Amino acid sequence: MSSSLPPSPRVASQSVLSAAQYAATRHAVWLGAAAIITDQVGRVLLVHPTYHEDDRWLLPGGVVEPGEHPYDTCRREITEELGLSNLPLTSVLAVHSLSSHHADLRPGMSCPGEIRYVFDGGTLTADQAEAICPPREELSEFAFFETRDAVQRLRSVDGQIMLAAYRARLGNTATAHLADGQHILDVPALDHHDVHVRYRPMWDSPLNHGPVPERLPVQQAWAWCFVPDGRVVLVADPGPRGALPMLPGGTVESTDATPEDTLHREAAEEAQLTLTDPVRLGWVLDETGEVYGGVGPNARLRLATRVTAIGPTAVDPATGHPFARLLATPAQAAALLGWGPPGARQAQLAVDTARERWGLPAAARAAIEEISAKGMRLS
Repeated sequence: MSSSLPPSPRVASQSVLSAAQYAATRHAVWLGAAAIITDQVGRVLLVHPTYHEDDRWLLPGGVVEPGEHPYDTCRREITEELGLSNLPLTSVLAVHSLSSHHADLRPGMSCPGEIRYVFDGGTLTADQAEAICPPREELSEFAFFETRDAVQRLRSVDGQIMLAAYRARLGNTATAHLADGQHILDVPALDHHDVHVRYRPMWDSPLNHGPVPERLPVQQAWAWCFVPDGRVVLVADPGPRGALPMLPGGTVESTDATPEDTLHREAAEEAQLTLTDPVRLGWVLDETGEVYGGVGPNARLRLATRVTAIGPTAVDPATGHPFARLLATPAQAAALLGWGPPGARQAQLAVDTARERWGLPAAARAAIEEISAKGMRLS
């Protein structure tokens, strides 16, 4: 036996509307598209338009034209604004909804709201970055910025979108869904801890293999600390401008008999890690020792080690507050550290060492290889 139900008042009212009348009842918003594009050390590309009065910068991108898909818009705008044709857009990093009453809208602007797609434009080679040629009538300049500096040049909501999208790329998390700059679903770890890529002036310093020359004091010992599944531990020191990630370790103190003792002490204090079997990978030359008070030429030691225990979060005695702790693939760690291609090579050396010495899962090697193709990922 069957029975029919009467249509709801809403359905009944729609059935008597003409197509034009029904279309007029539908919500209308603006549509935009932008891209996260970085250089080899993780700085984000911004452009400076000539047509805005408030001197703000923007991510590369623009307004979706009638009948155009946001993906096609982003490809077109990158070509028009940067002169980079055929730049691959590998994923949708964020979808953002801006309400019509948001405080960042220009006074007097009649905006019904906006939906913006943010795509992953990848990492540019040095030659690609050199080839950027913006139209001077539209863009006065372009530049790559650390994310902490980039947010200062963007409108507040644009900075929130940029960070969420970039962190989705770094973390290999799902597309970030945002409303008025805030996550509407679970907040990923990088956003929760306000983690930024750490740009370092010495990023291109080569890793020297072999023993440290006797004439060079070892001022620093940092390590790739592997957990059993092949990931490594990063620590991030929170601050007013965000948290900057680093490998466990630190400055060699006069009370430390060896740099390995420094590593054990610092890893326990900063990240509550118990380590075993540290292996020296090499050292980086610091010509000036400026960060250590101008001590002159010194060596910064890099090691690989195995984590045997992780204790509960505790206050770091040197800073008076706990550090954030993150688990990352070696490739992701290298990207977050801002060491560029040399960092990726160092991460691979650490992976190879850990596989040979401790039987690291083979999946970790695949993770390190993705940095050249897709950039950095954090899980």
